Order: sequence, then structure tokens, then C-alpha cells
Amino acid sequence: MAMTTHVTEVTTEVPWERIRTGDDAVAVAERPALGTSARIAVWPLEGLRPAQAAVDMVLADLDRQASRFRPDSEISRINKASGLFLLSDDLAQAIGVALAAARWTGGLVDPTVGAALIGLGYDRDFAAIDPGRSDPPAASVRAPGWRTVELAGVLLRRPAGVLLDLGATAKGLGSDRAVRASMRACGQVGGVLVSLGGDLAVAGTPPRGGWPVTVADQTAAPGAQLVRLPGGAIATSSVTCRAWQRAGQVLHHIVDPRTGRPANGRWLMASVAAATCADANAAATAAIVAGAGAEGWLGRADLPARLVGRDGRVHCVGGWPAGDGEPVPIPAGTHVYSGPVLLSGTARQRRSVR
Repeated sequence: MAMTTHVTEVTTEVPWERIRTGDDAVAVAERPALGTSARIAVWPLEGLRPAQAAVDMVLADLDRQASRFRPDSEISRINKASGLFLLSDDLAQAIGVALAAARWTGGLVDPTVGAALIGLGYDRDFAAIDPGRSDPPAASVRAPGWRTVELAGVLLRRPAGVLLDLGATAKGLGSDRAVRASMRACGQVGGVLVSLGGDLAVAGTPPRGGWPVTVADQTAAPGAQLVRLPGGAIATSSVTCRAWQRAGQVLHHIVDPRTGRPANGRWLMASVAAATCADANAAATAAIVAGAGAEGWLGRADLPARLVGRDGRVHCVGGWPAGDGEPVPIPAGTHVYSGPVLLSGTARQRRSVR
């Protein structure tokens, strides 16, 4: 089913808001989505409305498939049972990307951290978390490990007690799906940037010099940087933007699967450039978890990255530019996501196989 066939049928409760940038050649809009914000930048200007509709469809589908905070989502229903499941095509792809990321990173990211996150208090949409609960978090729950989950095509086997969370890859995959759907909706003309909470992908022809991208976490500290993105994707992981307290302990959403605790290594923030946003998203999270080993791992993976330490010092790896306004080199190869984008309408009805 072509994305252009039905994009006009999708509506959203939160409308897009046009953002004025001073650039009359590029249209930019933003709205809340998936517990964060979605932003689109499009040229030529007439591509904005079809791109918005395409992104709305992709994000609505991803939310129904992979949101751990929706009791009616496909992954929530799977997490409530165990055994063998027949997945929708799109969720099978999302779980496949998460397992590929776990294999690639040596388990630094792992989709079986669901129980650990729930124990820490990340059991609902982040905006609904009480940021200052007085009761302590539950005892640490080490991730069972991605190898306990078996995926063969659209067949998933998940043991009892293994709760899946796709947070280390789903936003990146969503940006990849959305930017490609937007380009199709625009008739493959011009260029599109799609950002989900700062994890962004681009497609088509970029503005002269590349898309201008400000790399920072939500606190914009220490020191945001403006770079140019000629293609591919950039994703940023940070321990400061999704943080809360319980019994005086500062917690955040990036869990080390080896301990079940929030990663407490060297880096406050990691930004990584890659051919796809799913790759960049997984690598940025892996860098935070890896701590002192991040620079070596990123170097071996040949990924440009910008790491901000807890002391505020910035470390550039793999050709990431040190100055403002310079282009970021984009690796040609992919590690976790290179397949076609699967669209709603092709999805199989999920059911358990008994």
C-alpha cells in the first residue's frame, strides 16, 4: 500500500504548529508526539502538508505497535503473556531492529530492560511520572538478556517475566520511517528532515551546505553546537533530560542492562551520526552505557560522535567537527536497520499461538 494513498485520512488530536525560522525557502512545523516532540522541515514549501500527514500516520502506527505506556498497544499485550506470538510486520521489524542493536553493541543496549525501568518508576509516560516520590525504587533488576528472545520473521517467542522495551531504538526507527514516508508523500521532490525528540533523519536533497542541526540536550548545557547534516541521521542520548527523583536518588531512563540501574559512567550526553537514525539512536545510548569504553567502541564502529563529559568537556570522535557550522561525515554502512519501511495496512493481526 503506498503511503500517498491514505495519508489524508489520518488526523491527530494535537495540531502542528508552524515555526518561523526566517528562512522563506524551508517550511518547519512541530507538535507533541510519543511523549516528546516531533518536528518537520521541508522544502519546497508545498510539501509541508503531505509530509505532516505522512508523519502523523507513521507515529500513530508506531504508538499502537510499540508504546509500553498504552495498555492496548501490541507490545503491551505481548508483555502481559508469554509463549509464541504472531506479530504485525511493523512490530516484527521494530523488535528485529532492537535485537540487532543489542547484538551490535554487545548488549550495551538491550530490549529486555522493561522490568528494570518499571522498578525505577518509569512505568508510565514520562510527563506523568511524579518527579519527587518519597518511596525508594525497587531492588535492581538485571536485564534477562536479548538472547532470551527469539524472533524468526514475524514469529516471536518471549519467556515469562521478560518485559520488552524498545526505547533505545524505536524513536530512531520512527524518524527513519517518517522521513521516507514524507519523501514519498512529497513525490520524491525536494528534501525533508524529521526529528523525534532530537533524534533526526533526513532524506532527499538538503539545503545548500546541509541541514543546520543544533546538537544539545533539553538543558542546552554545556555548550550547544551547530553542525550541518548532508544526509543520514543524528541521534542524541542524555542522562539529564529524562530524570526524576525517588527517596532523594536521582534516576534517569538510560539503564545499564548489566546492572538494571541508570548508567552512571563518564558521559552526560552522546550525539552520534550514522546512515540511519536507528543506528545513531542505538549507538548514542550504547555510548552512555559504555562510559569510559565509549570512545574505543565508537572508533571501532567508525561512527562520528560528540561526547560531553560530566566535567563539561567535549570529546569529538571519528571525524565529528570541532567547530560550529561544519558538516558531519556520514558513514555509508548500516548496522541495525537497512530494510524497507513497512506501512500500515500490510500489518498482520497480532495473536498468540498456543
